[in-house]
Amino acid sequence: MSIRPVLSQSRAQPTLEGAGVHLHRAFGFREPELMDPFLLFDDFRNERPEDYLRGFPWHPHRGIETITYVLAGTVEHGDSLGNRGTLGAGDVQWMTAGSGILHQEMPRGDAAGRMHGFQLWANLPSALKMTAPRYQEVRAADIPEVIDDDGTRVKVVTGSFWGRTGPVDGIAADPLYLDISVPPGRRKTFPVDTYRRAFAYVFAGAGRFADASEPQGVLLEKEVMGREVNIRDLSGNRTLVRFGTGDEVTVTAGPEGVRFLLVAGAPIAEPVAWHGPIVMNTEAELRQAIAELRNGTFIRPAH
Repeated sequence: MSIRPVLSQSRAQPTLEGAGVHLHRAFGFREPELMDPFLLFDDFRNERPEDYLRGFPWHPHRGIETITYVLAGTVEHGDSLGNRGTLGAGDVQWMTAGSGILHQEMPRGDAAGRMHGFQLWANLPSALKMTAPRYQEVRAADIPEVIDDDGTRVKVVTGSFWGRTGPVDGIAADPLYLDISVPPGRRKTFPVDTYRRAFAYVFAGAGRFADASEPQGVLLEKEVMGREVNIRDLSGNRTLVRFGTGDEVTVTAGPEGVRFLLVAGAPIAEPVAWHGPIVMNTEAELRQAIAELRNGTFIRPAH
């Protein structure tokens, strides 16, 4: 077994999106080959309704899949196919845009005005760029959670992990999408398929992700619990951790524990032509999509 090295760590950056939603972007719109098959990751966390209520009004997507995971508050959504609904805390929506869809997402927050969720964009290979759109909407109660003896908790959104399989299936990138909580001071190792590209996104607490250049025991449990470790060495809130190749990801939780998403997917390794919410393989395909938006033929009839 080999620990995946940490290639880079970076903080998500404040960004305005939609009709004026304040969010933090961990990656997106630059060097898509680095995160292939993933294109973009946004953390839309806010406690000021005026910073998110304008939401994401009607907009198009083609050639990608969007994954929305809500932790707090609600998101009302609708699309050009007639789908309507509301995502609540713990719910997941996996939308395959395929040949094209128009949709909107309007965050509403909870009773205290809090809104928190994530959106991940995954690319589609050329053979599936123009597939028929579809939705998979999963309620929180249907997402399996595994609790280890030491208190580590793992919610399995998609993929198979520790004997449980997530409810989202049929995704082109064949991804693993886990919501992981590790108690204070615990060191945990999580298997990740060698052939998948992987990243972690820390959104609560802090942890130290092992690097292949260091001995596996470099950070001992007693050091964390005794607060002898330099807290600045830990990856904290809104930190993206990008991993190299290997078949394990190892983390040691800080004094307050750590909660993070662990996401992995099979690279597509195809050319990317990208304009806003439309991602194709060539500039000609991109121009065609934009022309269809203008002349009203973007949405393909159902067969």
